[in-house]
Amino acid sequence: MRHFRLLVLGNGISAYGSYLNMVALNVFVYDATGSALAAGLFMAVRLATSVVSGWVSGRLVSAHDRKRLMVGADLCQAAALLTLLLAPDGMRTGLLYALAVVTGGCSTLSQVALRSSIPEIVGAEHRVRANGLLVTGRSLAMIAGFASSGLVVAQLGYSAAFALDAATFLVSATVLFLLPVRTKAAAADGGPAETSGAVRWTARMLLGTAPVLMAMIAVRAVDGLGSSSHNVALPIYSSSLDPDHPATFISQFWATWAIGNIVAQQVIGRVTKKTGRTPGERAFALGACVMSAGFIVVFCGLPTAPAVLAALVAGAADGFTEIVYVSRLQTAPDDQRGRLFGLSASAENTGFGLGMLVSGALLEKFSPLHVVAAFHGLAIALCLALLLSLLRRGGARGPGAEERADRDTSTVVKGRG
Repeated sequence: MRHFRLLVLGNGISAYGSYLNMVALNVFVYDATGSALAAGLFMAVRLATSVVSGWVSGRLVSAHDRKRLMVGADLCQAAALLTLLLAPDGMRTGLLYALAVVTGGCSTLSQVALRSSIPEIVGAEHRVRANGLLVTGRSLAMIAGFASSGLVVAQLGYSAAFALDAATFLVSATVLFLLPVRTKAAAADGGPAETSGAVRWTARMLLGTAPVLMAMIAVRAVDGLGSSSHNVALPIYSSSLDPDHPATFISQFWATWAIGNIVAQQVIGRVTKKTGRTPGERAFALGACVMSAGFIVVFCGLPTAPAVLAALVAGAADGFTEIVYVSRLQTAPDDQRGRLFGLSASAENTGFGLGMLVSGALLEKFSPLHVVAAFHGLAIALCLALLLSLLRRGGARGPGAEERADRDTSTVVKGRG
């Protein structure tokens, strides 16, 4: 785990750059073009690229060395930012959309490659703890990136923000390159020959052999809808609470959410170490219900203290479900894992992107509470349906059915690959 902690540090640094980049670039696009449509188009191109990249990344991760892919993705993002930084002012606007393609595609590729590699880097028995560390690192990076972006841009300017962002990707690439870690199973190191079975992998096959995994991916896609709704609604809701200081509640919300993520990592790590058991699909469905319910409560107009407490619960449940979900998908065979995470990334990004468009339109007519409750309510309904299905399956198969299903799914997928 010593090497993995260094990897988490490098990943957290690049994540900080990504979140800084997310704010600085969106503001820069609007300042450079003076058009809200151009800013929206930039975000749309980036999200669309992320969706497409999920499918492509699954194939790349299954066929090629994942460490090299992650290093290459970081270097490409750094190069794209430096190109934008060094370009004349007249060329920057045109380069922005190329940058959106590069950052959207490379960030998804890096995420798919890393998640697919964790069981090989730390061992399958340590994957829950490793996933928790990654969740914690990215949560802290998100808070730092969002909190410092305004200060960096205001005090140092866009060029400094782009240079700092590029530097974070270079640091991450260097850390990854120097770490002596193996990212693929030994049996899969044979190169192109390994992909002959993987090519036959399709979502239809997975639906037939591992319907629970597909249901979990569907839940994550709908969770993306819910996440987009509270992301879009939060500035509006915060402004209604305190028109003079609209950023106050947003800062409180995200800081508390991050604390909840960290608490979840600590709790699930201790429970897993003590019991030797990994929370499964039922825990995922229940945790997703709690998460969505927590986000709805945040927008109910409660006083600050209970609203922040609800954000803490939502953050903890969010971190918990993220760890359980990723750990569950990592039980798939190594040669199929990359495509599985690629499918997951496409589903999540599709849900989030669609939700951004729809929730933004709905907020023109409805209150933040109504929009957030509708989107997260849909997620709760789907999670309850999944939970009910799992309980029925468990009752039919007897005690220990969920753990046996976990092993059986991995075996079946491997056999069909």
